[in-house]
Amino acid sequence: MLKGIDPVINAELLYALMLMGHGDQLVLCDVNHPAQTIARHTTYGRLIDVSGCGLARVAEAVLKLFPLDTFVTAPVKRMQVVDDPDAPMPIFETMQSVVDRAEDRRVPIEALERFAFYEAAKKSFAIVRTSDMGPYGCFIFSKGVV
Repeated sequence: MLKGIDPVINAELLYALMLMGHGDQLVLCDVNHPAQTIARHTTYGRLIDVSGCGLARVAEAVLKLFPLDTFVTAPVKRMQVVDDPDAPMPIFETMQSVVDRAEDRRVPIEALERFAFYEAAKKSFAIVRTSDMGPYGCFIFSKGVV
């Protein structure tokens, strides 16, 4: 255990966060996301599991260490609801609050169609799967600079 690092951040996740540079992207997802399949296409190449923890809690822990990119319009992306792209889901509001609190400002979150989200996730640095049951708990965070 280390001082000052949230225990939700396991060694593998900390390692991946440290490897990432400005503009690299991190996917945080729920258990429904095809994370294992998509993770093979990422820079990191394998899935990072944070078992026993929900999406908002993992995001809070990560965002204490992970600056969001200020050079892009929307440093966070999420998956749209299939067949109803404007439908609100409880996790959307929850994650908006988590991100805004972490950055101490309103952070734009861009919605992507399901398959566009999967393609964007394949180009990310790493995929982190939480134990969140979802649905639609799929978010991409762009890393900024300290």
